[in-house]
Amino acid sequence: MATAPLIPLDRVLGVNEPTGIVVLVSGSGTLLQALIDASLDPAYGVRILAVGADRDDIEGLRRAERAGIDTFVCRVADFSDRVAWDAGLAAEIASRTPKFVVTAGFMKILGPETLADRVILNTHPALLPSFPGAHGVRDALAHGVKITGTTAHLVDAGVDTGRILAQRAVDVLDDDTEETLHERIKVQERELLVELVGRLGRDELTLPGR
Repeated sequence: MATAPLIPLDRVLGVNEPTGIVVLVSGSGTLLQALIDASLDPAYGVRILAVGADRDDIEGLRRAERAGIDTFVCRVADFSDRVAWDAGLAAEIASRTPKFVVTAGFMKILGPETLADRVILNTHPALLPSFPGAHGVRDALAHGVKITGTTAHLVDAGVDTGRILAQRAVDVLDDDTEETLHERIKVQERELLVELVGRLGRDELTLPGR
């Protein structure tokens, strides 16, 4: 008598394997923490496979370690040049086989090997294409805009020039400083990133051109 094939338990229960991602950080890791907290819910559909950094001894790595997440460090100083660093970073990411990568406050421009055939998501504290670069909040204030915000976009070879996926607006108040405005933007930035990563992980969002 033929034996019926076994059906995987996750299919019986209607549970899908979470989508694996790698997160890159350079600092305190507040965006990373928002993703860690969200990923604790099985319904979120995303698992952080590893957290990578371009420097040692940062809070972002400690957040990952406290959560039991694998970490790695690729310092530019440990490689002969930026090309070799790019290849090393690409190899570290590839070894974890993520579906996509999130740069969460990662302060290095990615090279062609890391970018090749890989979906990489970033957020920026301004409404791109306005005010790209490291001082988006300061530049928005200096220009006297009344509305700024945060942008989620794909990463390409430029500085904050990749395809825009979503944005959230934040009003600029008359008495705002760079610090007070940035804090309100960060709230929206965390929420936007968590929402977008979850939708990508659950295949609820189709990326442009894919």
